[in-house]
Amino acid sequence: MALTVGVAVAGLLAAPSAAALAGATPGAAGAGDPYFPLYGNGGYDVSHYLLDVKYVPKSGSLTGVATIEATATQALSRFDLDLVGLTVRSVQVNGVAARTARSGQELIVTPAAAIPAGKAFTTVVRYDGRPEPLFSFGGLAGWVPTDDGAVVAGEPEVAATWFPVNDHPTDKAAYTVRLTVPKGKVGLSNGRLLRQVTRGDFTTWTWDAPEPMASYLVTATVGDFTVRHSRLADGTPVIDAADPKLRRIADRALALTPSVIAFHQKYFGPYPFSAAGGIVDQADIGFALENQTRPIYSPYFFDGSSSEQFVIVHEQAHQWFGDSVSLTRWKDIWLNEGFATYAEWLWAEKHRMGSAQSTFDAFYASHPADLIWYPPPGNPGVPDLFGVSVYVRGAMTLHALRMTVGDAAFFKILKGWATTNRYGNVTTEQFVAYAERISGRDLGALFDRWLYLAGKPAYPVGRAPAVSPSVAAATADYLVHLRKRAAAHSH
Repeated sequence: MALTVGVAVAGLLAAPSAAALAGATPGAAGAGDPYFPLYGNGGYDVSHYLLDVKYVPKSGSLTGVATIEATATQALSRFDLDLVGLTVRSVQVNGVAARTARSGQELIVTPAAAIPAGKAFTTVVRYDGRPEPLFSFGGLAGWVPTDDGAVVAGEPEVAATWFPVNDHPTDKAAYTVRLTVPKGKVGLSNGRLLRQVTRGDFTTWTWDAPEPMASYLVTATVGDFTVRHSRLADGTPVIDAADPKLRRIADRALALTPSVIAFHQKYFGPYPFSAAGGIVDQADIGFALENQTRPIYSPYFFDGSSSEQFVIVHEQAHQWFGDSVSLTRWKDIWLNEGFATYAEWLWAEKHRMGSAQSTFDAFYASHPADLIWYPPPGNPGVPDLFGVSVYVRGAMTLHALRMTVGDAAFFKILKGWATTNRYGNVTTEQFVAYAERISGRDLGALFDRWLYLAGKPAYPVGRAPAVSPSVAAATADYLVHLRKRAAAHSH
């Protein structure tokens, strides 16, 4: 996590471990992402987090025990976890007390004995404090207090504000979250609800998400919620939760989830997770986020217009593109947002709200100085990570591919990309190579123009048609919606 937090350094980093191992070296303090060099850490791979967290909304206090199961990818003399602001009470590695130090966002752990390469190890961190929200990309994110609890959502930084973590999408893991909250409150997280147990004045909600998940997608949202249970056609459990004050608008929107998932399955392949659903809370966030199995939506998007359905389509598409198939580096964010935006175009096309071609043409008619063209989405830079061009020009890149290779090859590429890379991490270069292999075409120049060329690219095939008033009118509401969502940094 590349966050500047004033944390006192404790412990002696240079002191040798009690049992030295030949060739053991410290794990890197970052995963080496070009945009966020200190996000994540090196030297190990996490397989599972057990997060036992108690939160009291009245005081804002959090007490946690994180049990982290990992495997060393090198001989480790010490390793880092990402943690912001909270107080660490103790750390054990394989049941033995470890020395710790804090430096900015880094929790530096020196085990009593160095860890051999390939060796599995378990780290237990006990910690507490008052998690604070972040001001990220123009708004609040992370652990955001509400009038009845907290909503936990943000991208790319959120996880380290409430638990110690290897905070980069390249180290995905399974999660079990035990969330203890005052009796009467609801504790929401990812995956399936295993149990709900009340003892005295507190209730513990236990959630299990067995499929690999990037850390920024984990939530621990607390508050007063109306919870609804249903199932997808294949029996997958669906859990929706809405602030009671928002129940009317939330129920209308969340009711679309099963049909939206069924629609996506036709284009992207089987739903990749063992649970589904959504959360709508009255919180000071202006975005929606694709939290794995349970997206979080701001009520800002549910205005009663016909376009509100698109935020459900978008965030559920992320379950395939962003959650199951995840980034290797943040510069390739268009692989998440461009794909999810194009899913909206497919939904509109299917439901006679304008074809993907008419949407593409309406956007293409935009002035060359319009923000949909700048910066190019293949390398937008940190300030524009969630800029309009990443969404719109990213989706246009996919439609330019469709126009170039034809529908049969395009939809084979779309579904194959999602299924072949299920639960993995990918890059733009890999997508280009995959599209070339499936289509049998050299597509390098096409992707260069649409992802990296400054300014407005040439029309993909032939000449751009004039956009008729009827086409413009048919897509007007949707175009407004897309700009609204991108302007709000909806992810």
